[in-house]
Amino acid sequence: MTATITSPAVVVRKSAAARHATLVTRVLTGLLFTVTGLNGFLNFMPAPDPSTMAPAGVAFTTALYATGYMLQLASGVQLVAGVLLVVGRFVPLALAILAPMVVNIFLIHVFLEPSGLGIAILVVLAEIGLAWAYRDKFRPMLQAR
Repeated sequence: MTATITSPAVVVRKSAAARHATLVTRVLTGLLFTVTGLNGFLNFMPAPDPSTMAPAGVAFTTALYATGYMLQLASGVQLVAGVLLVVGRFVPLALAILAPMVVNIFLIHVFLEPSGLGIAILVVLAEIGLAWAYRDKFRPMLQAR
């Protein structure tokens, strides 16, 4: 019986600066989502004044709140994924479950509530950068079978 090797393992070494940048980005992004996820349950940060928000953003937030579960679900996802990023466990899973949320955050600020667009762009860049840093973990999932 012979063994077949489909592709040789390629070891790519990252520079120290790239490893540190990935670590800092992962921890800061994790802290951001951990804090915002906790805030969804504990409400320790002041809510924005609706009079300073765009009407479409207020309507969207009101609709989410009216569901009775959507904001809690989003907060729970943010909290779990944020903790996973901070501790460095299951990072690709955390990035995968945060990806739709990051897209939604970005699109809300593009179309409904322009204030905060800068932070939304930074979150998108962090998500893309981390996904790129962990791309070897996503590769098997993206192969056509």
